[in-house]
Amino acid sequence: MAVVVRAVAFAAIVGGIVFAAAGRLDLPFVWGLLAVLVGFYVVITFTADPGLLRERVEPGGANRDRLTRPLAALFLGSHWLLAGLDVRFGWSPVPWELQAVGLAGYAAAVSVNLWAVRANRFYSSAVRVQTDRGQHVADGGPYRAVRHPGYTATICATVAGGLALGSWVALLPALGFVALFVRRTVFEDRMLVAELPGYADYARRVRWRRVPGVF
Repeated sequence: MAVVVRAVAFAAIVGGIVFAAAGRLDLPFVWGLLAVLVGFYVVITFTADPGLLRERVEPGGANRDRLTRPLAALFLGSHWLLAGLDVRFGWSPVPWELQAVGLAGYAAAVSVNLWAVRANRFYSSAVRVQTDRGQHVADGGPYRAVRHPGYTATICATVAGGLALGSWVALLPALGFVALFVRRTVFEDRMLVAELPGYADYARRVRWRRVPGVF
């Protein structure tokens, strides 16, 4: 249940920043986004491998990527704050039709992320080789198409969620978040090729890290 508690707390923080900055609560697409976010973690809690849940809450080793977490917090915090302020001051509103598309895209991306988590019981919140958990290559589900489907879904969710929040200007810090996860993909992929048995062969079979035919 620790995952659910953290998810509700995280959703409360996101909603608190957006609603406080906007000065209003009648933002249905924001409520929809928060509902999808909490639903994602509820489903994970009751369907994912228990060892994975423990690893995601409290990784069993040091995170080699010390840059992503603090900068991601900065970019996302700015993203939510600007989204709320844009609602309040009307700097660059997104039409409601595009907000609806954004919310649908967010739900779709979160669903792919859920698929990736369920297909890979080593989907840690930290960048590390989990020798303590007997880590091996995950090559089923979405990992048949790309090597880091969860990161692809995270990027898509960030952009689509930005549309759902209803602010063009708020997408600017979201792009910084996207750049962080592109960097993290390369960093983690090189580590796995060098240190995880069988991963180099898997990388030769599945050529693309994030998007087939592109990257």
